Amino acid sequence: MWNSLKARLFQKYRTGKFPHKPPVLPERFAGRPEVAPEKCSQCGKCVEICPAGAVTLTGKSPVIDTGKCIFCSKCAEVCAVKAVTISKEYRLAAMSREKLTVSGGFYIPERPTDRKFLKFCGQSLKIRQVSAGGCAACELDFNVLNTLAWDMGRFGIQVVASPRHADCILVTGPVSENMLQALKKSYEAAPKPVWVIACGACAISGGIYQDSPVCHNGVEDILKPDLYVPGCPPHPATLLEGILRLMDKK
Repeated sequence: MWNSLKARLFQKYRTGKFPHKPPVLPERFAGRPEVAPEKCSQCGKCVEICPAGAVTLTGKSPVIDTGKCIFCSKCAEVCAVKAVTISKEYRLAAMSREKLTVSGGFYIPERPTDRKFLKFCGQSLKIRQVSAGGCAACELDFNVLNTLAWDMGRFGIQVVASPRHADCILVTGPVSENMLQALKKSYEAAPKPVWVIACGACAISGGIYQDSPVCHNGVEDILKPDLYVPGCPPHPATLLEGILRLMDKK
């Protein structure tokens, strides 16, 4: 017991100041892409190099779908005129699919509009996580939010073992054929109303597994997400910020 107390005094307070202060991001962190339409030369290199098909040329400007983007930064690297750049903006989550599209202009994170959700889950949130064929990267970064450094429990957010105790289902992975029934059963077992969070490019659009014969291009055609969190995987700050914004706590 005394050793535990001594260790606690030595270690001091280890939980970060987020969201009251911005998170400390790694030097190589790739955040929200930015597009400057007036600079685009329409060379198409950004479209050709994107491994996830997230970049398209619409009109005279590239358009980036962050729901497909794996944040490899290749589009910015090949753009000689800097029409596409990668920012440090970690606030990527959106409540609607169309808000994940980047085509230029000033970015303002979307605010919650679901008053029913806020009535049920504004003060606390019980999450059942379902790995629907993911590679475990999104799952690991979600697990990080339970650690001392992030401590999402201080916001009333908890992971529960059974969907029967859940307010929402957090889905990772492209929804493989083998996990389709398990995902549907988890959703059906949850008490209604229940909300859905699509975590990562795979859960949103299928990611690099798009159009695979054994995957379902994400969760959208199976369960309608109430929160989309882009990334491959999403940084813990991106995920926590999105959940807090959904709960109107940020």
